[in-house]
Amino acid sequence: MSAETPAVPAGQFSRRRVQFRAWRGTRPFWAGLFVMLAGLPIAYFPYAHLQVGHLTLAMATTAGAGSLIIGVLLIVLGFSLWFQKHVRTFAGVAAILLGLVSIPVSNLGGFLMGFLLALVGGAMAVAWSPGEPPAEAAREDVPGAGGAPQAIDTDTTILKPVVGEPNDLSGTSPANGANGRHSAG
Repeated sequence: MSAETPAVPAGQFSRRRVQFRAWRGTRPFWAGLFVMLAGLPIAYFPYAHLQVGHLTLAMATTAGAGSLIIGVLLIVLGFSLWFQKHVRTFAGVAAILLGLVSIPVSNLGGFLMGFLLALVGGAMAVAWSPGEPPAEAAREDVPGAGGAPQAIDTDTTILKPVVGEPNDLSGTSPANGANGRHSAG
């Protein structure tokens, strides 16, 4: 392999980038990233030993295990936002609640960095809604062009009596428009 030969074909990088952008556009990507990043300082700082000159500063708290659990849960919630987009509301609310719980448990929520990232990521996850796929939005439903068979009567707001059957006046037949409701008087 010479120096002029590229390791990756030129079109493959562009194709992978387009595929990643398409994948990223169908899910709350940035919300998941912020939630995952929120878990890192929350889980890290209680176990960190910072060096300030010759002085070792230990941030260990009695709730170090709680901090680790909150951090790991936030990271898992971030991955679930990426790969299971239908749990976005639950994951967003859970991320906000875990961020709030991290304030007293984990050194002010990872020195407010993890707390703020969890709040922003959780809010983004709750606010995200899937858009219409571009291929489906451009296609018009043309009668007779496949798909579901067309009904003869397009007006489905009023139930009409079925021809040939006796008219049931008990009020429970959907054919007479009562739809199971009885009228009084």
